[in-house]
Amino acid sequence: MSTFLAEIIGTMILIIFGGGVVANVVLGKTKGNSSGWIVITAGWGLGVAMAVYGVGPISGAHINPAVTISLAAIGKFPWSQVPAYVLAQMIGGFLGGIVVYLTYLAHWKETENPVLKLAVFSTIPEIRNTLANVLTEVIGTFVLIWGVLWIGDPRNNVTGGLAPLAVGFLVWAIGLSLGGPTGYAINPARDLGPRIAHFLLPIPGKGDSDWKYAWIPVIAPIIGGLGAALTYRMLW
Repeated sequence: MSTFLAEIIGTMILIIFGGGVVANVVLGKTKGNSSGWIVITAGWGLGVAMAVYGVGPISGAHINPAVTISLAAIGKFPWSQVPAYVLAQMIGGFLGGIVVYLTYLAHWKETENPVLKLAVFSTIPEIRNTLANVLTEVIGTFVLIWGVLWIGDPRNNVTGGLAPLAVGFLVWAIGLSLGGPTGYAINPARDLGPRIAHFLLPIPGKGDSDWKYAWIPVIAPIIGGLGAALTYRMLW
């Protein structure tokens, strides 16, 4: 139960910071309106670091089904715990989306574009091309999982106190370098949990939740994560 709650809280923290920074940048009449992509990627990176610091000692702070499944695939996590972790991560993503909605409650009606409102909760590709979008998410998550495994490898001598910050910098770098095409979900819970919140919440003028695209940020990160984990196992 403690690990289940930790994964809920950790993923919720991730979305509060990550979805919160997107809201601050894209919603109308906020202090951070139009401050740009670098601000968004910095917020996500720091959000990951804070979530890992917060619950890492309890659950390992997977906060991402792609991480959980990839670790299980190479024997670093028991398959029996995978369903509970993934469920907790989805719940945490959903709750985080609600917290962001409440935080920016007065700003939804100040934003006319429904796409911007959805962007607070979920990723949206700049160019809709199924193959290209899948490849982008596969590559981004490959880099994420490989990086997480490198950072956690004792041969790299990254101490426990610095490891969460290193993972945060990794996510920041992925956003800056690889996030342009799709918004770098690289995490099924980061996208699907808040997307469900967007679908259910009474957001004025919110438009469609874009379910036609929603499978890509769920399936592609798992593929990329598995590829990274298996490659890591072969090389390291």
